Formats: sequence, C-alpha cells, structure tokens
Amino acid sequence: MKLSEPHSNPDIRIISLGAGVQSTVMALMAAKGELTPMPDCAIFADTGYEPIEVYDHLEWLEKQLPFPTYVVTAKGGRIVTPTGNIKKDMTIATQNTRTAFSMPTFTKGKGMKMRTCTAIYKIDPVKKKTRELLGLKPRQRAKDLVSETWMGISMDEMVRMKESRDAFIYHRFPLIEVRMHRYHCKQWFADHYGDRLLPKSACIACPFHDNTMWREMKVNDPVSFADAVEFDKSIRHIPSFDGEQYLHRSCLPLDQVDFQNAEDKGQMSFLDECEGMCGV
Repeated sequence: MKLSEPHSNPDIRIISLGAGVQSTVMALMAAKGELTPMPDCAIFADTGYEPIEVYDHLEWLEKQLPFPTYVVTAKGGRIVTPTGNIKKDMTIATQNTRTAFSMPTFTKGKGMKMRTCTAIYKIDPVKKKTRELLGLKPRQRAKDLVSETWMGISMDEMVRMKESRDAFIYHRFPLIEVRMHRYHCKQWFADHYGDRLLPKSACIACPFHDNTMWREMKVNDPVSFADAVEFDKSIRHIPSFDGEQYLHRSCLPLDQVDFQNAEDKGQMSFLDECEGMCGV
C-alpha cells in the first residue's frame, strides 16, 4: 500500500509551509520540478512569535518560488483570538479570567496542559485560506471541491502522517514518496544553497522545546532566549489556568534551568557504552 500519492484530480494544490527544514526543501524541490505537479501556492500560518531568522528566511524563500505564498494568522478565525499573535494573546490572557486557547505549559504536579494553540494558530488559518482559494464562502459546503495539500513530513516523522478530517482537503506527503529523511533534506539544501542556513520553525517560547533546543537558543540567539525568559515569567499566573505555569518541564523559571545533558557533564552516554552488538 502506498503511503502517499498525488490526488487524481484536485481543484488546487497547496503547500502547507512552516518555513522550517522539511517544508522549505519540499517547496524548493517543487520549484525545481523535482516534485510534481507544480503547486499553485503555499500558505504560511504566522503565530507572530517565530525567531527573526524564520521571518528573514521566509522572505528569501518567497523570492525563490514560482508560485505565490500567502501569509495568514488566527485573527478573525473560527475561534476568536484578540490579536492573532500568540504572545500578545497569552499576555492578554494573564489579565482576564477566560482565554480561548491553551499552550501546553507545565504545572507542578499536574503535568502538561492540553495543546490547542496548533489548531487555532496553524491549522485553522490554513484551512480558512484553503476554503477561500477554492472559492467557498463562510459555511458553504465544499461539495466535490478538493485541495491537494502538501505536508512537509519526512520518513523519520512518519508517525505524524494523518488524513485530513475535512473532505475538501486531501493530505499528500511528497517527501515520503521520495523516501527522504530530515538529514536528506538538509543535504539537499546544502547542495543547492550552500551559503545559507536552514532555520528551525517553532514559536520562540514553545514548551515542546527540548534541552538541546533551549541551550542552542541561549547560546546562539540570546535575544530570543531573553524574550522566552520574560514570556515564561509573564505566564506564571493565568486566571483561567490552574496552578503556576512554566515553559520548562522542570517547573523552574527558564533562566534557572540547567540545560546540560549527561554528556555535557562528562558522563558516558549509552552510545559510549554500547558495542553495537545488541541489534537495536
């Protein structure tokens, strides 16, 4: 059974563009005719809280593509957000008793909160723009209209592959079709654009950052890290959230977290100890 294949007759082909490693390479491969048929456009859902290098990269990327890129936000979406900017909306939430979404922050003794921000700030805006491009009015049924929407998921992320819940959106995974892993994407980009670096696309203060990501940000992007530290302090008490909120799973203020791992501290890792004979 094929894991992904082109739709037989879509009304439009759209790249869901995150401007990170995989979706960037997917879009550029399409632009060079290495992934076909040529998409009609790309859609970038902007949370308003990406590192500056992501926005700089997006501006460069748009100029490389022979099809338009639409930038959309959550403002005016199905679930009302005050500004469409996740940082500003969370700041507003600290002053109000109710908020329409939740970031997956950590609370002492209660684990991680449910994540609804991805749906509201990423998925819904792309879906809304897709309906608009299909010529659909609000609440109008799609009937037989369908968008072939390209998702930037590589072989090492196959667990993330999901069919769309909407009949008018057909998810296609071109990188899966050509059996590309994330490292293949990085190599392809280096071969074609060796003078540029690929950014990792994610909100500056995303609680899903692991210690490596936080450490790299602290060292290589101190402006973003300082922003995240202040953001972490600002969300400690949100009226509609139960308990104190933290960005890091340790439930410590971000500027007090030790991001070093065992190897950084001079301890042997599993790879140091393993002789490679166990078959895993």
